[in-house]
Amino acid sequence: MVEEWELVDVEDFAMATVMEAAEGLNPTLAEAKRRSDWPKWQEAMREEVRSLKANGTWKVVERPQDTNVVDCKWVLRIKKNTAGEIDKYKARLVACGFTQIHGVDYYETYAPVARLASFRLLIALANHNCWPIESFDFDSAFLNSVLGDDKVVYLEQPVDFSEADLKRYVFRLVKALYGLKQGAKSWYDALCQALVKLGFRHSEADHGVFVKEGKDSVIILAVHVDDCMVIGHPPSAIKRFKVEINKKYKMTDLGTCTWLLGIRLNRDLAKKTISLSQLPYIESTVTRFNFDDLKPSSIPIDPCQPLGRSQCPSSLADIARMKNVPYREAVGALMYISMGTHPDITFAVSTVAQFLDNPAWVHWEAVKQIFRYLKGTKTLKLVYGNDTRDLIGFVDADGSSQEHRRAISGYVFMVDGGAVLWSSKKQELVTLLTTEAEYVAATHAAKEAVWLRRLLGDILTLSQAPTTLFGDNQSAIALAHGGQYHARTKHIDIRYHFIRYIIEAGSIKLIYCPTDDQTADTLTKALPSTKVKHFANAMGLRAV
Repeated sequence: MVEEWELVDVEDFAMATVMEAAEGLNPTLAEAKRRSDWPKWQEAMREEVRSLKANGTWKVVERPQDTNVVDCKWVLRIKKNTAGEIDKYKARLVACGFTQIHGVDYYETYAPVARLASFRLLIALANHNCWPIESFDFDSAFLNSVLGDDKVVYLEQPVDFSEADLKRYVFRLVKALYGLKQGAKSWYDALCQALVKLGFRHSEADHGVFVKEGKDSVIILAVHVDDCMVIGHPPSAIKRFKVEINKKYKMTDLGTCTWLLGIRLNRDLAKKTISLSQLPYIESTVTRFNFDDLKPSSIPIDPCQPLGRSQCPSSLADIARMKNVPYREAVGALMYISMGTHPDITFAVSTVAQFLDNPAWVHWEAVKQIFRYLKGTKTLKLVYGNDTRDLIGFVDADGSSQEHRRAISGYVFMVDGGAVLWSSKKQELVTLLTTEAEYVAATHAAKEAVWLRRLLGDILTLSQAPTTLFGDNQSAIALAHGGQYHARTKHIDIRYHFIRYIIEAGSIKLIYCPTDDQTADTLTKALPSTKVKHFANAMGLRAV
């Protein structure tokens, strides 16, 4: 779904610069055995087993009767350095979590991670306040969490590295091995306990963000599984925190943050700016789908080519033709780019994502159009800095111009000149008026404004001044302020009147701005080249 996207694990940024499958960087165990470098894989596997045993990951017990025993497998990977040279052979023994039984082997599995919007907001705040931005990751994070007596999990011994008779003995896991359904939650719970002991509290707005305030210091930590970003002042406080957390859980200090979740950070301390880009990932993705020869374009989606479900193939021949087209994979790659640093392609990506179940060739051409646009704008970076405005937002809605007759809500929130949160979504109801569509969009934007204000309030002392939200529909603004136009709007569901209470509470103020200055316009419809460039720049996308 467009609104939820599970990010790829970016243990290092090689995922954005090379094609692992094509280069054989992730072979299966059977493939590795047929390779000339098999001895190196064997040594990596032996080292993994030695490390797991030294860590007390399991203990050998007799095979229990009438009890599920989870299988295990080897995951192999070649890690490269920044020069593209082989750095090490990595073998990881993981549990086959799909063989676990809910209610027997596990119960809860959810583990919070910091939202991308939270990361961008913290980066913008750190840059504005001239705070350091540093990063680190935990070594074998899941193995730091202990499974209690109420979380008994049995694991089959790896065939070539068994410690006793395979038929009679199995491992009882003491630590949460990678691959377990409850592994992420166990690690998050263990990390929370450690951070609380160090004086941290998690943000109520985002449980992946932790804050520690002192008399003359503040440390803010954002966690995404085992990848962490830390900001604050003074620098000595961050240094002390790293020493303290390293005593509890071994971690690798990466120093100044230059890569985060596949996103490159470039900071100019003299100009007080910081930029985010995904250039290596964009280039590798273009190569992955063999689009290197595409000509660059100045628009992400063609305004003259409407897309709809009526175009989806119905004949067996057309459906078979699209079976070999990597449509779903390409849209997934574009989602990560649009959610990371390119709000300018969000509307186009959300549009083509509606046809994942049965795409037509015209939809595939629309996907290629987005890649053409990225080829022409891949050097653009999302820039924060040199802007004195606090948190502001823009909200807009496009009427029922789509074939599905649903309006498109679009909003973007800016901090220090750059976008930190944006969205382009099909509304869940069919609206009868333009006013209603704009009003519904404003309500959704108001909810995000409340969340952002709560997050800011959790990590900093927030001023009581309301957050400015700009809309370009006068009647929707009037409806939000006083309930005018009642005769034509009395059918609107009560939940969409939420924005009235937020305005009355002084959390936001909804103000009119002309359509030519409505930055969120690019999130609701296909636009000509001049407007695409104008609004991309307004959201902070610049060539620096």
